[in-house]
Amino acid sequence: MATTDKKAPKTPPKPAAAKAKAPRAPSASKPKAPTKSATTRAAKAAPKPKSAATTKPTAKTRSKAVAVAKPEARAIPFREEASQMVRKIKTSAKTAAATGKAKTSETLDGVSAMVEDVARALDERVGPKYGAYARRAADALSGASDTLKAKDVDALLDDVRDFVRRKPAVAIGAAAALGFVLTRLLKADQDEDNA
Repeated sequence: MATTDKKAPKTPPKPAAAKAKAPRAPSASKPKAPTKSATTRAAKAAPKPKSAATTKPTAKTRSKAVAVAKPEARAIPFREEASQMVRKIKTSAKTAAATGKAKTSETLDGVSAMVEDVARALDERVGPKYGAYARRAADALSGASDTLKAKDVDALLDDVRDFVRRKPAVAIGAAAALGFVLTRLLKADQDEDNA
């Protein structure tokens, strides 16, 4: 017959005394926090401040009330000053744009004349076919200069906005090319001034 033996646990159970933790000794470096009853007693003993409703208005409190009302009264002149500043900035921006427009048209006229001279030289050296290409470029520059001279700044801005809406990729490329050209022109101008 077969007897069933229960398997005995492999590790013997720990005695109950080993499971209990040893009590900690109180730390001498940490001060004890005051109990809640001590803080409550200190709060009750402190005098209560008088509320603003029970005090009578004095000259000092009246002047504070007037001082509080003054910033609201000053807000309107501040808005007016801000709007005047915006108007001045717009006016100076338009003046600067008009000056830039005049300088740009003069520069385009100069470049157009230079390209026309190159067209004549190409006619003599290479042939009239290549001179015609240069002449078309000179005519395009001259036309752009005439357009700048004929329109005011607001009309030019409207034209630019319309063009950017219709052809944004071309506008980005043109802006990059224009930035490159202007940077080169300004750098050349600075080099001439320093020389």
